[in-house]
Amino acid sequence: MLDTLTFLLERLFLLAHIKLSSLLPPLARSHREDPAPQPPAAPAAPAPHRFQRGDLLEVPRTLFTHFGIYLGDNRVAHLIPDILPVLTSDSRQIQEMVTNSRLLLGVLSKRASIRVDSVEDFAYGAGILLNAMDRAVLQSPLPGEEVARQAERLVGGVSYSLLWNNCEHFVTYCRYGAAQSLQTDKFCEWLKSLIRDQRSVLLTGLLGLLSMACLGVSPSTALPTALIPFTLWMAS
Repeated sequence: MLDTLTFLLERLFLLAHIKLSSLLPPLARSHREDPAPQPPAAPAAPAPHRFQRGDLLEVPRTLFTHFGIYLGDNRVAHLIPDILPVLTSDSRQIQEMVTNSRLLLGVLSKRASIRVDSVEDFAYGAGILLNAMDRAVLQSPLPGEEVARQAERLVGGVSYSLLWNNCEHFVTYCRYGAAQSLQTDKFCEWLKSLIRDQRSVLLTGLLGLLSMACLGVSPSTALPTALIPFTLWMAS
């Protein structure tokens, strides 16, 4: 039975293919059957690099934007959290691409390195914005060669702070002469608006009462329940 069904399906497929071919114009059939030879395509000329030494490169991520300074020859200097320089002095291991675990441990330990990577490793498959921050800051950018030399002088291990010394502080210091972070400024503004919102006082109070109901009344639950809403109330 199975062999018979297979035989019928093959014949139906062959019949449909013949009918479809008969509906095509003769020229189209001859073109499909005997395509004209195409001359070999000339190799595409390599596109000129659009980055200049001292340019500020931005790579938008899901939750933040990563920044770097272009040094020329497809190299980018950027500050990235990294725990490995604390654990080893092997430059070959340190120069390998920073993994997520290395990055996370670097954030927690507040250690980072200003390192030089290729444009591809820096971007990690994302699109790159070129000198977009020039339109957002008040200072004019320094000459490109001065920017690149400043970035090269700073290469090495540094302390890290998510709010006060991150990759954006590094590039703004190199390019504009003053370290700042627009991402940090936006976060602080959001935090201030949250503190000023008196609904947060009610919310933290309710959460404190809920924790006391679930965990019982003790200094570890009663003190936060009273102090956090009181602090927010006084700051609002």
